[in-house]
Amino acid sequence: MDRMIYLSMSGAKATMQRQDTLANNIANVSTPGFRAELQAFRAVPVQGSGASTRVYSLETTTGYDPSAGVVSATGRNLDVAVKGNAWLTVQALDGTEAYTRGGSFEVSNDGTLTTRSGLPVMGDGGPLQVPPNSAVSIGADGTVSAKGSDGKNTAIGKLKLVTPEAPLQRGDDGLFRAADGNPLSADDTARVQDGALEGSNVSAVESMVAMISAGRQFEAQMKMISTAEANEKAAAQLLGSS
Repeated sequence: MDRMIYLSMSGAKATMQRQDTLANNIANVSTPGFRAELQAFRAVPVQGSGASTRVYSLETTTGYDPSAGVVSATGRNLDVAVKGNAWLTVQALDGTEAYTRGGSFEVSNDGTLTTRSGLPVMGDGGPLQVPPNSAVSIGADGTVSAKGSDGKNTAIGKLKLVTPEAPLQRGDDGLFRAADGNPLSADDTARVQDGALEGSNVSAVESMVAMISAGRQFEAQMKMISTAEANEKAAAQLLGSS
């Protein structure tokens, strides 16, 4: 009887982990450039004498959906959508170089070009700095220009765009990095579309259906645990009356 309880318990735990992943995807359905996190289950036999028939049911994160989101025109000069498989480079909170597809920028009080979350946007020579009282424009090749009060455009740097040869890995901070942790080289052929943003590639409908399915699976696992408990009580009563 313990086998039934054990399998149901591990299945319920894995289903809860799947719900957490789906909930995170749904929460980011409107986050620019967000990549949906994928999940899968795997069976892991328990090691040890007398336990060969017990199997863990574990949820494993298989990576992320690399497909691009829908690009929408915003008309905002600080919005860019990266084309192809290229990525934008930012400086993470820990000071390391990281990558994102979210191209909605702001200019901080000290003139640093940042993401909406306040992370500095990296150029070929480091974080990009915008002169005071300047209007910023971004070219198709990532060149960032500032137009001063005199009407003159001055190039202040170029976005560091990278095109990874291998899939990136998502960190706990939601940013992506190379598998070996080393910075990637800039790709001069990468291009962006100004005045536009790439949306999240999460399908709200598919995620909600998956969430409902995971909820029903969890209920089924819990029902099996209750059934096993009832069967154990009935067996104890039979043994006690004999």
